[in-house]
Formats: sequence, C-alpha cells, structure tokens
Amino acid sequence: MSRPTGRHFLQIPGPSNVPDEVLRAMSAPTIDHRGPDFAELGRTVLDGVGPVFGTTNPVVIYPSSGTGAWEAALVNTLSPGDRVLSFETGHFALLWQKMAGELGLQVDLVPGDWRHGVDPDVVEERLTADTGHEVKAVCVVHNETSTGVTSRVAEVRAAIDRAGHPALLLVDTISSLGSIDYRHDEWGVDVTVSGSQKGLMLPPGLGFNAVSDKALEASRSAGLKRSYWDWEPILEANQRGFWPYTPATNLLYGLREALRILDEEGLANVFARHQRHAEATRAAVRGWGLEILCADEREHSGVLTAILLPDGHDADQVRRVILERYDMSLGAGLGKVAGTVFRIGHLGHFNDLTLAGTLAGVQMGLRLAGVPIDDRGIEAALARLEQP
Repeated sequence: MSRPTGRHFLQIPGPSNVPDEVLRAMSAPTIDHRGPDFAELGRTVLDGVGPVFGTTNPVVIYPSSGTGAWEAALVNTLSPGDRVLSFETGHFALLWQKMAGELGLQVDLVPGDWRHGVDPDVVEERLTADTGHEVKAVCVVHNETSTGVTSRVAEVRAAIDRAGHPALLLVDTISSLGSIDYRHDEWGVDVTVSGSQKGLMLPPGLGFNAVSDKALEASRSAGLKRSYWDWEPILEANQRGFWPYTPATNLLYGLREALRILDEEGLANVFARHQRHAEATRAAVRGWGLEILCADEREHSGVLTAILLPDGHDADQVRRVILERYDMSLGAGLGKVAGTVFRIGHLGHFNDLTLAGTLAGVQMGLRLAGVPIDDRGIEAALARLEQP
C-alpha cells in the first residue's frame, strides 16, 4: 500500500488528538524546574486545573499515567486489609479493583454485564448492610472507556449519604474529565483520578488526584506504603509552585495551553459539544441498524460510543479494513467484549466535520467488511449535526 496522504484519523477514545497550539507550547525550551519562571508556570497550572475538576481543593499532578493516579488514590487513603466496594462496569473498573487487591486491600466486587453503570440502589443496599462500617472506600469509574457507559456519580453520592456511611468516594475520570460534566466538590467526591491524554487534549504522561478535606484527613493515618505517590511532600512543594522531584516541564507547558483553550470555549460549551457529537454518533449507529453497547439511555457516554456487531462478524476485522483503506484508527473491544465491539472516540479536539468524516469512514468500512447495514446511518448523523 502506498503511503497515505493527509492526516491520520485518530478516533480511539484516547489518547485523543492534540491541538497544534498545545504541541507548539510543548516545544518551548525546557527551563530550570527550581527557578522563578517555573514557579510561575507551576502556580498557573495548579490554579487553572481546579475548575476543570469542579473543585477549590488541591489537585495533585504527577508525571505518570492514569494507572499511577489510581494507585496514588488508594495508597494515600487506605490501609492494608481495608475493604473497598468496587463495581464491574467494564475492563478498566476490573483493572482498578485488581490493583486494589494487589496492594493488600479486600475488594468486594459487584458483578456487572458491561452494559450498565454503577447502580446507586446497590450502593445504598451494600452500605446499609455494612453496619460495622468495614467498607472504607467506594470505587467508581465515571466513564468506562471500554464500554461507553457513564455512571451517575451524583446519584452514587446520594446513595452513600442515604446509607449514612462514612466510606470515601473514589472516582476515575480518566476518560471523562474536560469532556463530560463533572463536579468534584458538589458531588462530594473524595479523590478524583484523571489523566492528561483524553479530554485535556495532551499526550499521555500526567496523572491527577483531586483531593477533598476528608481524603486529606484520611491520608494522615492511612497505612499503605507510599513514597513517590505521597501527597504530603507534593502539596507542600506546590505551595511555592514547585514539585519535590523533577516534574514533566514540557507537559506542563502543554497543560497551561490546554487549560487556556478549555477556558476560552467555556466548559459548559465543551460539555454541550461532546453531547451533541455523541448524539450524532448514536444516530448513525441506529441508522445502520446496529446496537449500542450501553443499554441505559441515562448512561450514554459523551466521549465514545461502543458498537456491537451482529453474530458472525469480527469487530477487529472491521477495524483492520478501516485502518488499511481509510487510515483511521478505532478503539478495539477489550476484555470480554473483544472481537464483538469496536469503539468510536468523539472527544477532545474535535468538530462537526471531523465527526462526519469519521462516520463516513466507518460506514464505508462496515460495508467493505461485509457487515449488513442500512446506508441511512450517515444521513441520520448529518441531520443531527445540522441542528445546533
């Protein structure tokens, strides 16, 4: 095959496309991370990232993946043998609960079908039954990247409150932050975990913990071993705009620019844009006569859509056809939906024409791969995009 022309379509649900302005910002010369110019950069990003989380409390920024931020949330708040309540909403929820077990925590895993989010009624039932308050934390993935299901975190918080339970609420927003409405303070979240490579429109490499006062208090007596992930020395150095180790300076340049872009558009507009693109994508899927993996209308994701293929059709083969013919990457099915699902990412630095091109490529690829579809899928999507 000859070398493809034009830009590659990266339509996986993260890492997402990085704006040119962010790439240019990251290309600036690296500066002394102990000097006054860096202190100004540090204070700017630390002050600017809070509103994206919906918090006035500290946000800890690590040079790490989202997986590192998962570990930081657990080791700073819990002790060996503590029980945590976790939910099988998809591949990444299972990976987080697996990490918790490897760290010496006891995990109560609520089974799931990968088509629904966390059930607030089950949260209330489990915690009401825990009269001895043995459960120390509830772990929720806000937007499950493997399934396109968004759990209703505000309702989970209300369920915890109805049960009168003191458990911490730990929430993974790795694929939702900066794309889907999220309110750390208002929803009473204790630790919000995130990463740089999705709604924040950066390359991978930064992990985040937004931390409540309750979580900070828990960290003072938490007994899990921690060193690199320890909040205390980082927060102390952050007061002066610094970190206690060498930070990812050029990624912080990019973060400063990404925060400027989000602020310029306005977070409410960012969220509305993502929902509109998600609605257009779902219109296409239904128009093709295919099935969306997420089974609850209230839980459809604004950042990706996972699509089930009919029996006898291989989702990975569809992805291969689309990559080879149209130079577009789509998300693979993960875990127990591997081969039966493919995922379209519609998040971050994204607009109507990019989505129209993406869906046109998917429609052509489905036909080339022999999947029986109705060609009116793209028409349904375009009709939605013609509306505000």
